[in-house]
Amino acid sequence: MSANPQAAQQNVLSLHEGHVLHLTLNNGPANVLSLSVMGALKAAIEEAAANEAVRVIVIGHVGKVFSAGHDLKEMSARRADADQGRAFFSQTFDLCAELMLAITECPKPVIAVVNGLATAAGCQLVATCDLAISTDKATFCTPGVNIGLFCSTPMVALTRAAHRKQAMEMLLTGETIEAAEAKEYGLINRIVPEDYLDQVVTKYAETIAAKSPLTVKIGKQAFYKQAEMGLREAYDYTARVMTENMLTGDACEGIEAFMQKRPAKWSGN
Repeated sequence: MSANPQAAQQNVLSLHEGHVLHLTLNNGPANVLSLSVMGALKAAIEEAAANEAVRVIVIGHVGKVFSAGHDLKEMSARRADADQGRAFFSQTFDLCAELMLAITECPKPVIAVVNGLATAAGCQLVATCDLAISTDKATFCTPGVNIGLFCSTPMVALTRAAHRKQAMEMLLTGETIEAAEAKEYGLINRIVPEDYLDQVVTKYAETIAAKSPLTVKIGKQAFYKQAEMGLREAYDYTARVMTENMLTGDACEGIEAFMQKRPAKWSGN
């Protein structure tokens, strides 16, 4: 995907601590989601999905910008192509969709950690992650409408994370919202002081990582699948999911441990 895989790897730093994988956007100053960066991030997530040692993925950033979205310089340069850039634009947006789907379909929870600006596809990345933690310095926007390019792909994640009218307001005005508004909209889960960000994220991730990986996998997959269903279909589906979940070894162990007032020992079966 990248002409320089080593450079792409340096733009997405990876650190494995315990059961938590930290992926850090390091493509300063704006941490743009170039083709190579999206490819590296997607590959890292897919690798983590298959790694039993990883139970939680945290996506953070270096610098004052979480991500400014797509690399407009990279894209604009391709207007000189014979097809005026059509093939490259399609490749870029298709890869972005694949990256977002990789996060949603990953059996491990993915947490976004934001301490700066998340705009356009960067805001889409935050909205796509299962959970999001920010500081009060974080800001969010989908400003494509300001430059004649409506944020249509970010809209997919935004309308599934934030309340519909607030999402539409962000998309139509292109205005930047503060962390408090983002939390009110449903875009992020919590706001923490910058000095305690690492401490809170570590505790948050480790709390989730301590759960049964099998149970978390079952729950995450069911969460997104039932959300696209009608009410009756969703109840029918989740009843079947819970029946199968109840038959797992981890559910048996967890219930017994609860009744015996002891820590559970997860087997992943």
